[in-house]
Amino acid sequence: MSQSVRDNLADPRFHADPHPAYATWRRDGPVREVRIASGAVVWLVTRYDDARQALTDPRFSKTGRNDGHPSSEIERALSRHMLAVDPPDHTRLRRLVSAAFTARRIEALRPRITEITDALLDAFPAAGETFDLIDAFAFPLPIQVICELLGIPADDRDAFRRWSNVIVGGVAYQADFPAAAQAMVAYIKELVADRRARPGADLLSGLIEVRDSEDRLSEDELISMVFLLLIAGHETTVNLIGNGAYLVLSERERWERLCAQPDLLPTAIEEFLRYESPVETATFRFTTEPVTLGGRRIPAYAPVVIGLLSANRDEDRFPDPDDLRLDRAQNPHLAFGHGIHYCLGAPLARLEAQIAFGALTTRFPSLRLAVPASELTWRPGLLLRGLFTLPVSR
Repeated sequence: MSQSVRDNLADPRFHADPHPAYATWRRDGPVREVRIASGAVVWLVTRYDDARQALTDPRFSKTGRNDGHPSSEIERALSRHMLAVDPPDHTRLRRLVSAAFTARRIEALRPRITEITDALLDAFPAAGETFDLIDAFAFPLPIQVICELLGIPADDRDAFRRWSNVIVGGVAYQADFPAAAQAMVAYIKELVADRRARPGADLLSGLIEVRDSEDRLSEDELISMVFLLLIAGHETTVNLIGNGAYLVLSERERWERLCAQPDLLPTAIEEFLRYESPVETATFRFTTEPVTLGGRRIPAYAPVVIGLLSANRDEDRFPDPDDLRLDRAQNPHLAFGHGIHYCLGAPLARLEAQIAFGALTTRFPSLRLAVPASELTWRPGLLLRGLFTLPVSR
């Protein structure tokens, strides 16, 4: 791979297959400056041990040099949730929503997730017809689950998808970003007003109640938290299901093995998370002082991107990292992050994936890719790793 591609994360060849570049960087410069699509130069961390350190080191801050209090309404909606702040704000915000994501609460969702899954599979086109597995299944399952958890009408899920694609799509959607962000914030504000007038037993009502009690969420924090839960609550699982289906369907032996051995599902899903991580990089951090990492001195106030996808293919941490092993037993991947910002929804994503793949392999063992794997296109942007479409037939 040429030097220009290796050091330019905006190159389309990088998005088509970033793994060769990441492997080169891990070997030749695991902590290095690279150019991203916006034209900015950032520090990229590619090795597993360095990534784990950066994810837990408080010198890598979420707020950077500014005071962490953006002025515009849209900036506040994007930056006052728990993923975008440091302690003590992070500690308080995470505590306020963590009760909804306990193992017991998540497991209680199993019957409803199973019901939604079965209904979506019932609606699959007839045998022999080609359809998009992402449109028909990987997207509607997690968006309906998070909408029901929050108490949001699932009828609006197509609007969420349009807004979310733009918001997480990076520079490729830069021109559309302000309108999409404004539309989503306006929608959330209407939902909050409606739920405040007519509270229910859903998570959104619970967040409003917390805001109105002593340990309160500010209005900006409330809007921002719902914003985060809506996007993070479905985007990662869409990619987990889509990427996992691609990985097993692209090699028939994998799919047939998964169909024949359902007990492999838990380890297979962890391997999907490692091998084609739904979140390619952690959200930006900024050094609060000079930090030495991976043999490089990163200056103060520098933007840092932690490569989760790269760390999960680190040869020093995973034996034969470029081999997809459905039965890989030791798999301490970083797909959900690490440290205080570890994904709160990880148990929900795992449950949805287990139910989804369990039902797919049981009901449609003849499912197959409808186009060569080489024709599939990956979504642009550095944050998420996922396919635009996944044409299949059964």
